[in-house]
Amino acid sequence: MQPVLPMRPGLPERRTHDYRRHGTTSLFAALNVATGEVVGKCYRRHRAVEFRKFLNIIAKVVPEGLDVHLVLDNYGTHKTAMVHDWLARRPHFHVHFTPTSASWLNQVERWFASLTEKQIRRGSHRSTGALEKAIKDYLAVYNEEPQPFIWAKSADQILESVKRYCERI
Repeated sequence: MQPVLPMRPGLPERRTHDYRRHGTTSLFAALNVATGEVVGKCYRRHRAVEFRKFLNIIAKVVPEGLDVHLVLDNYGTHKTAMVHDWLARRPHFHVHFTPTSASWLNQVERWFASLTEKQIRRGSHRSTGALEKAIKDYLAVYNEEPQPFIWAKSADQILESVKRYCERI
């Protein structure tokens, strides 16, 4: 497989005809919205077992005494009895689910987009291990100088925009 073809002014990004995916990985990531720091871990599978392992990582890095608010999508991995039981034993973990198709509410999704744009999309990863190394390297570099995401509009401005949209449709 060849890497992405070089871009020139006026030409779109291109790939060669022999582009081939060499495997996938699941990245679980947690964003500290106050500091912008991201804790992330790649797993070869995307099951409740791996998610629970990731919750253990979060529990280790969060200072004792702090409440943890998890904003999660509605993927089934997050809703199993195993995860529910783990969370029930840790009342300082609070779970919030985003509405279906509203992952934009989840700030870590913006971080995933940045990871994709800056590290994954234009890369040429010849194995799942190479992809996971690229992700791990990006996490390390990003966390050297993390930046919290700042909403460009107030909640009132966003709600007013949604209201105008709903009135139009």
